[in-house]
Amino acid sequence: MPRRKPHGWPKLMTSKRLKGGAAAYFFSVPTWAKKAGCPVQPEALGTDYGIAKQRCDEILNPQYDAWRTRGEAVPRRLPPGTFDWMVEVYKSAPQFFDKEMISDKTRKSYDSVLRLVSQHKLKDGRKFGQLSLSSIVPGAADRLYAKLKLRPDGTMRVRTAVLAMRVCQQAWAVAFRNESKIVPELNPFAAMKLPYKAVATRPVTHAELICFVKAADDAGETSIGTAAMIAFYWLQRQTDILMRLSWGHYRPAGKPDMASIFHHKTGEPVDLPLFDEDGTVLWPEMMERLDAAPRHGSLIVTRDTLDRRRKIHLPWKEDYFRHRVADIRKAAGIDPAVKFMGLRHGGNTEGGDAGLTDAQLRALSGHKTSSMTHLYTKETLAQRREGARKRLQKRTKRGTLSE
Repeated sequence: MPRRKPHGWPKLMTSKRLKGGAAAYFFSVPTWAKKAGCPVQPEALGTDYGIAKQRCDEILNPQYDAWRTRGEAVPRRLPPGTFDWMVEVYKSAPQFFDKEMISDKTRKSYDSVLRLVSQHKLKDGRKFGQLSLSSIVPGAADRLYAKLKLRPDGTMRVRTAVLAMRVCQQAWAVAFRNESKIVPELNPFAAMKLPYKAVATRPVTHAELICFVKAADDAGETSIGTAAMIAFYWLQRQTDILMRLSWGHYRPAGKPDMASIFHHKTGEPVDLPLFDEDGTVLWPEMMERLDAAPRHGSLIVTRDTLDRRRKIHLPWKEDYFRHRVADIRKAAGIDPAVKFMGLRHGGNTEGGDAGLTDAQLRALSGHKTSSMTHLYTKETLAQRREGARKRLQKRTKRGTLSE
């Protein structure tokens, strides 16, 4: 029985397995359309499903549908010099697809805010995307930001508006590098004063972790509890836990006393010791859970129930995982403001409370810089108390007035 294509698979896109095992994607119109003179040409779409799907959904299939219904193809490029044209130039540039610079998840958010800007309606009925670049001055960018801060229902969305302005600034800069004869050098989105301060992620405490894991186990979704423990104890990010962490990383061949944690965002591999020099288990709760866990596949964290059609334990999809985390958090009676990323912040903060040095924290978390370590390690009363204690000890030792 042939495998079904996943939900959302683009029309007229096919795949082929390459010798190395990767899937390559292709677009091609039906034979009858070719014979009828359809101007949309076959195209190799590469090996990234997300990029291939986006090109089919946004460019190739609309062109084909336009030809099929009206007898003519949608122009491949928008009129040069408009904001929409600039966005197309940016989204076709290597910088937009460089995974070291922009992750797939971030690319989707960039796409969303650029669409928000392009479709913003002006007083004269036009959309912002139709404006010529030469007419977009810094004042226009300021007015656009003021408008985007408010949703149609009057509620605020400052974070979205700030992201939109920053992505527009980046898109303008990239487009200027590629089309300097058309894109004005003055970037109206640069040097904007955007007084937005991101809300700090609330770190999860160890007590909250224990409550969350129990609620996950009670709900029959032990994999979510395991994922939470890995995030807190081993400081790994959600995407890496769900999509990359395999059983081969836990006590791998040749390193039976290690857990090989890879931080994809920073490219940092971290070999975590599982035992102290005297044989003491360093992560007793984590190891006890993993040693007792069933192995449903190569990944450590998979869904707990069999897929009804494929009869295997599939990986978690991030959106569904997020919803289930919210349900379990509610069942555990934990503050709704707590997010899954707060587990990693909580683990780092626990390290700060334990008096770990900056170098020790970075060695465990895979952070490359001290600034990132400080971002994740929240200042707590315990750290301030320890700091005051050490200062008192230093003054007393020197025979100051604190004796």
